[in-house]
Amino acid sequence: MTQAPPTSPRAPALLPPSLRPPLGLTAGLAALVAAVFGVLYAGHGESGRVDRWIVRPTADSVGPPWRRVALATDFLGEPVGAALLVGAAVAVCLLLRRPRAAVFLVAGTGLAVGATTLLKPLVGRTIHGDDNLSYPSGHTAFLTAFALAVALLATGRLGLGRTAGTSLVLAAALVAGAAMGWAQVALGAHYPTDVLGGWCTALAVTPVTAWLIDRTADAGRRQPP
Repeated sequence: MTQAPPTSPRAPALLPPSLRPPLGLTAGLAALVAAVFGVLYAGHGESGRVDRWIVRPTADSVGPPWRRVALATDFLGEPVGAALLVGAAVAVCLLLRRPRAAVFLVAGTGLAVGATTLLKPLVGRTIHGDDNLSYPSGHTAFLTAFALAVALLATGRLGLGRTAGTSLVLAAALVAGAAMGWAQVALGAHYPTDVLGGWCTALAVTPVTAWLIDRTADAGRRQPP
């Protein structure tokens, strides 16, 4: 009897099965919220009632030393800052021999930002003039997606259950989205509802990206040589 060749150990799922129902529901609700606000503010060039209730978003609303904090946070969503952040995380994944995780970090953040880039001209909301499309916030989507991806990877590595894992992922997304959202509004770069739209976009896109990468990778392993 011939012995079957040994197979490589299966990489841990990016989206653990126990987290798929709650994060799937969260992604659906987030997509709905992002779509509703996109429709409500389509073609607008000024703050809405919700925005005005929170803060006057078209003028800088923070001074030193908090302005420096806002600028530092904003830098993380700029191309150079985002590349440095993702590059460092990818390097750690490769050192730990987690290529699937490295792909997820790049794809998850890239698709979240890409989704906001596609939505902006469709919604057509502007700030500080007709050339500055604002909804949804790409900076907020990026940092939220990055934090969500890191939290998902930590959940899988620590073997957390549904309650603890979901709590960690959503808490990380909330903290990152709130931090970047505050910076964007404080610097007058976005309306508060732009920030909410960017946050919801990341919540909708990132778990789906993890699931698709898992499906693709696992299907590839099942293919006969």
